[in-house]
Amino acid sequence: MRPPNQFRMSRTTRLLLPVLVSLLLQLPAALFWLVRQPSVTTATAAILAVVGPLALLGIRRFPGPVVAVVSLAACADFLLSGSSEGPPYVALAFAIVLSVARGARVWAWLSVAVFWVGTVTSGILLNFNWHPARIAVTTLGILIVFGIGEAIRTRREHLAEFRRTIAQRKQTEVQAERVRIARELHDVLAHSLSQINVQAGVGLHLMQSQPDKASEALASIKETSKTALDEVRSVLGILRAEGGTDPEAPLVPEPDLSRLPGLAASVAEQGVQVDLRSDVSAAPQSVQLAIYRIVQESLTNVIRHSGADRVTVTVTVEGGSYVVTVSDNGKTTELGVASEGGRGLLGMRERAELLGGSLSAGPAEGGGFTVVARIPTREHG
Repeated sequence: MRPPNQFRMSRTTRLLLPVLVSLLLQLPAALFWLVRQPSVTTATAAILAVVGPLALLGIRRFPGPVVAVVSLAACADFLLSGSSEGPPYVALAFAIVLSVARGARVWAWLSVAVFWVGTVTSGILLNFNWHPARIAVTTLGILIVFGIGEAIRTRREHLAEFRRTIAQRKQTEVQAERVRIARELHDVLAHSLSQINVQAGVGLHLMQSQPDKASEALASIKETSKTALDEVRSVLGILRAEGGTDPEAPLVPEPDLSRLPGLAASVAEQGVQVDLRSDVSAAPQSVQLAIYRIVQESLTNVIRHSGADRVTVTVTVEGGSYVVTVSDNGKTTELGVASEGGRGLLGMRERAELLGGSLSAGPAEGGGFTVVARIPTREHG
């Protein structure tokens, strides 16, 4: 099977083809009359038969001036031919089509209209014996050529608009993927680094008095950092991948509801009692990932900002929606300000909204801070 571009003409060929065709159709007849009836008129006609086609060589860079020059040459040739009917001035047809297609519509219409009206008027004043049918056919031919040029121009504009739309769509998809990756990296790093910071503080505090506890804290730091690095490398592998996978990136499964107890346990190790209640055992993978990340980011905020010692996490189904609630007994104002002004709350809200849901966060009536996310079940089968 031949490649699709094999039969496409080169730029040079596309430029020279109109010139050669015009010369082949115009010049032989002009030379014939020059040899048969040598005169200033036939010599001028022969020169005009060459000028128009050669002018087409500049149609790419100067489409407007070229169509004006070719229009003048064509009308002069028409006047010189008198009442005799020679071959059509083909170079004018090429000049009209190419100039209109390249955007020089005003030049083309004005040039042809002015010179053609001037030619007809001059013929009448000079009492040329032109048959009305000849004028009508020539005018109709000019209009048909303009119609072809306008059709090509419209097609080019539609094609250019289509390409712009495709490019914008690809750019939008790329941007959406970048946002998704940034959100994943934020959630992974914020949670892991918060745990590492707390454990490091515990290790330093207990290094002298309770070396065993300090060793446990260091072991926890090692495990947390290893897990975080694997997840980060897995996410970054998407950016480096060719074809969607990076063979050097670790294969880390996406977090789901089954990992919530482990997440709660890791937070409990840092001195925050976590009461996890979940009656959702199965849900689409996209929903499970969103729930996990929302709970993870909420617990990270609790550790970093609230100063709470107890947090309740509930995952349930109510009224056709998955409902995730994270409540703590910490300092309301500190957590509220930090969450509202940070990227964490924005990321949680985006995750819920991308699945057709919503997220609210704010101070609880009895103190502390509460995050509630709702993701409709009907949006996901």
